[in-house]
Amino acid sequence: MAKTNLLMEAPPYEVEQAVKRLGKNLRTARLRRNMTIEQVADKIGTGPRAVMDAEKGRLGTGVAVYSALLWAYDLLRPFADLADPARDDEGLALDPRSGRARARSGGGLDNDF
Repeated sequence: MAKTNLLMEAPPYEVEQAVKRLGKNLRTARLRRNMTIEQVADKIGTGPRAVMDAEKGRLGTGVAVYSALLWAYDLLRPFADLADPARDDEGLALDPRSGRARARSGGGLDNDF
């Protein structure tokens, strides 16, 4: 049996609100451009259901759909700045060593053969 995704059942409040706000903003952008859901779905290469789900702020909608909608409305440019390591003040303060590719446990290697 598949494991339940807790993020879908009980997401952090801030996450849920941010995605819903994004959905409302995308709907406003579509209406301002006088486009139908079907027109936008054709433009981004998906079905109308995916566009409707994104506009409702459904958490199960893939990030590719949200990204494609931003592209369709010429709003993708600010998306490039999301999670920019150069703008992560907290991360920079916590890790003065920049350029680390992944987190590692502190175990390290031992020479016990």
